[in-house]
Amino acid sequence: MSTRTKIVIGGVAVGLLLIPLIGFWLSLLVVLGVPAVAYAALDPSQRRRLRRVSRKEIGR
Repeated sequence: MSTRTKIVIGGVAVGLLLIPLIGFWLSLLVVLGVPAVAYAALDPSQRRRLRRVSRKEIGR
């Protein structure tokens, strides 16, 4: 199993665990918002590198 798959599964698990505690919409906001904020915090060069690596994995 790839690292990316493990991260996605972990994110879904965290989202499902948060639903009873904070509600559906807030947990959805956390699950979608945290990766978006993390991506926005990257430098432009890091974003390019991340996109290049992602494209290479898709082409495998």
